[in-house]
Amino acid sequence: MVIDTGKKPRLIYSHSIGLALFQRGRGFSTPVDIAFSSENKMYTVSRSISRPQPDQGGIRIGISTTDFEAEYFGEFSGYGSKDGQTIWPTGIAFDKDDVLYMLDEHLHRVTMFNKKGDLIGTWGVAGELVGQLNGPSSIVFDQDNNCFIVDSLNNRVQKFTRDGKLLHSFGSFGNGTGEFYLPWGINIDSEENIYVADWRNDRIQKFDKDGKFIRIFGSSGKGHGEFNRPSHIAIDSDGFMYVADWGNERVQVLNSEGQFIQELRGESGLSKWAEDYFASAQDEAKARSMSNLEPDLGFEDPWEESSFVEKLFWGPISIKINSEGKIFVVESNRHRIQIFNVS
Repeated sequence: MVIDTGKKPRLIYSHSIGLALFQRGRGFSTPVDIAFSSENKMYTVSRSISRPQPDQGGIRIGISTTDFEAEYFGEFSGYGSKDGQTIWPTGIAFDKDDVLYMLDEHLHRVTMFNKKGDLIGTWGVAGELVGQLNGPSSIVFDQDNNCFIVDSLNNRVQKFTRDGKLLHSFGSFGNGTGEFYLPWGINIDSEENIYVADWRNDRIQKFDKDGKFIRIFGSSGKGHGEFNRPSHIAIDSDGFMYVADWGNERVQVLNSEGQFIQELRGESGLSKWAEDYFASAQDEAKARSMSNLEPDLGFEDPWEESSFVEKLFWGPISIKINSEGKIFVVESNRHRIQIFNVS
């Protein structure tokens, strides 16, 4: 279902990538974020749906192409507290030198890998003092290759050098301007303004590159331009904002002034990985072909509707734009990524 006011840009569904797989291999297990290397390969971090055993591979970072074929190149990292491992992975991002940074909200640290998945190092100290981390959730790099990290449980944003030296910190607990209540996602626009998905306050906050408050977008609700636990935001080169409205099971498109442009609930078809799976599991393919995949059950709760209608977003937690300008929406609950073109 797509609601379009006729304004631009309009997102057009392209294809999906994903398959539920709770061990190592070509698939995802509750994916929470993605990042793109300079070669435009997609790195997807799976958080898993339950606490795994150390020898299981539900928690991992998988590497694939972004086209419909989604060629899979393997995975790295895994469950644990040793260097290179992770317990509760959250945000990932590449710096300008193709170093991948992964956050862990349980271990309160940052882990760095090269694009082959080899460990480079770790940094971060757990705590509430400035420069320390408590539940880091999202990371983004600026034009100078410094990183901004959402320090979620400390209700602030902190700026670090690539090796973890604190440069700046802003924000505190509350619902006033410049305050946060369990913030989650972060991004930076072409003018180096900073956007934070203020999750529990149901809004997006915009700051300049020094952390000075500029304005707020949105408020609590289900209407156009309103949010229910927004988890992430992407901004394109024209200033359009794409918000993962997690609690409303949708993506909203706003222009640079915050005016509503478009709402998407999801349009997914089968991924190539899913097609290959059903080709080898004929009994399941037959059962699926006989099922009503779009039941009209009169749900008022978007979560319930999404749980029954396969094509809809279910747990849209992260949203990213690749170098080709395509929009990628990460769905935790259906273990897939829906990709859209901008026209």
